Amino acid sequence: MGSTNPRYPSQLHFILLYPRVIFGEDEKIYGYKDLTIDLKFASGSLAQFLSIKYSEKLPSTSTVDDIEGTLSSFIAPDYHKDEAEFLARVEKDATAFKPFGEKIYSYSRSATSVSSKGKNVAIPQVLSPEDEETVDFEVYHSTWKTPGFREYHRRMQLFILLYIEAGSYISEDDETWEFVVLYEKRKRRSAPDIATYHFVGYSTLYPFYCFPERVRMRISQFVILPPYQQEGHGSALYTAVYRHVLAQPRIAELTVEDPAEAFEDLRDRNDLKMLLANERFMAEAFGSEGVSSGGGKVGGVGKGKGKGKGKASAGKMGPPADRAWLEKWRVELKIASRQFHRLIEMLMLKYLDPMDARVQRAYRLQVKERLYRFNFETLMQLDKEERQQKLEETFRTVRADYLRILGLVH
Repeated sequence: MGSTNPRYPSQLHFILLYPRVIFGEDEKIYGYKDLTIDLKFASGSLAQFLSIKYSEKLPSTSTVDDIEGTLSSFIAPDYHKDEAEFLARVEKDATAFKPFGEKIYSYSRSATSVSSKGKNVAIPQVLSPEDEETVDFEVYHSTWKTPGFREYHRRMQLFILLYIEAGSYISEDDETWEFVVLYEKRKRRSAPDIATYHFVGYSTLYPFYCFPERVRMRISQFVILPPYQQEGHGSALYTAVYRHVLAQPRIAELTVEDPAEAFEDLRDRNDLKMLLANERFMAEAFGSEGVSSGGGKVGGVGKGKGKGKGKASAGKMGPPADRAWLEKWRVELKIASRQFHRLIEMLMLKYLDPMDARVQRAYRLQVKERLYRFNFETLMQLDKEERQQKLEETFRTVRADYLRILGLVH
């Protein structure tokens, strides 16, 4: 499910695997023998073709599921049933389709690297646009008010049901939704002046009121199609969303709705890389002379606190970290409180002096204090000894997970 059709390069081909949200908890369709449901999308415009084939069907007097009637509730109403008509639409849309909304981010890849799979793939930002082997990727921001986007969303929203566990459609009646869509932009060898766009993935964003006069933007849905997974495009889309949030004065911070474990890892990796690349933040965190040219720390956290001539100035990271300084940066970077403090704890751990018992203890107490506040109601149901034991167990689990995440960041 989700491979590029080799015959038609502007077409995505799916064999529907009967998500339970469409055909019920049993994931069964009754009344057909040798049933095949074929659903195809034009890779840019996402125009759809639906084919339902079977060798035998029970008589109408029996219990027979209405497949097309059921699917029509989940796919756009303008789908095609005639394949020749659909293929003509694919050829037309290949050059006529253009993304909706405002371009907010772009990056480039060498065509030879686009097909190379693997986590944490580096995303080069500057390649020659004249190079025939360059593939560009562009991210566009839209709302329901963007002309034509509402109809386009009705075609792409099916991917939420196919690839997000327990995913569901959003309401078109709520006008506050925002959308960020990622496309692959390719040149045609036969006509290099003509660009073709291919859908890669998208994210839905929802703004909540944030006192006194701003909004808190929440990532609600986030999906990358299987042909583009494990190539760094999820990180690129997340980066586009984050940079869009930073550029909008009306947005106070970026949050995430009930993230899956894989998305949490993606978010942590990219947020950590962003902090490590921020030279001003790193200089304040670890001291003006404690930062390398690449943004990293020379030495361990807790060192460099001397005031003598030639010694590094003290950083704000501690431990314990300067709370007022943390909040200043959290607000400036528009990161949600829990996420920001987790990132700080990861950075501390990355540069902690393993031989300094004092800073090790201070670090442990800082992490435990946050865990205690976050899990207060649950912990208060335990007696003091059990509470201390539970906190220690949780700290060890969190520390191990931090080390795992840090191992993904290079």
